[in-house]
Amino acid sequence: MGVELSVVIPAYNEAARVGPGLLRAAEYLRGRGVAYELLVVDDGSGDATADVAAGAGARVLRHDRNRGKGAAVKTGVLACAGARVLLSDADFSTPIEELEKLEPRLRDADLVVGSRALADSVITRRQPIYRELMGKSFNLLIRCLGVRGFHDTQCGFKLARGEAVRALCAELTVAGFAYDVELIWLALARGRRVAEVGVLWANSPDSRVHPLRSPLGMIRDVLLMRWRHRGGR
Repeated sequence: MGVELSVVIPAYNEAARVGPGLLRAAEYLRGRGVAYELLVVDDGSGDATADVAAGAGARVLRHDRNRGKGAAVKTGVLACAGARVLLSDADFSTPIEELEKLEPRLRDADLVVGSRALADSVITRRQPIYRELMGKSFNLLIRCLGVRGFHDTQCGFKLARGEAVRALCAELTVAGFAYDVELIWLALARGRRVAEVGVLWANSPDSRVHPLRSPLGMIRDVLLMRWRHRGGR
């Protein structure tokens, strides 16, 4: 039997958080009778992320240095075998059970984006106000740059058809946090169908997003991405 679902998790210095989420995901997927694989990409961590992930039953791929979340996602997606692929953050700030909300939309879409900004989204622990303002400003920028019609591109919980997301990730150029924007842009440019679904989400205070460096890097990456793809959609 082939792999029905690959769960791809980029991780950088996540030894303290990645284990419980992997164990919960494995228990949930076994309970559903899903043929699955858990694939963690250790993005050059300096802690025991790889050992913890392997101990929790994940297949682990390792970068020799920290290359960025987008680079880790690309490595994991291109190495996975699932007919469907779930992208999740290492802390599972959106619980694995929210997969059930995304699955029905995959019948008529190639990529389903979890969202924290729709009417049916549920946020149980909010971000600090400065991060919420950062997110709203970033979404405004990407709409101006041609990725329109989406309320939240950055939620780390996305489900896709395997063949579609592997083709899209082969084209990814953004190595950092803004890879989501390029993934959605490429999907639309290649005639893929993209849907947005509200999910449950809880902010993790131990975020890897730096309040100054990360947003500036994301803006730079989105501008460079649009330059690379000039003449596209």
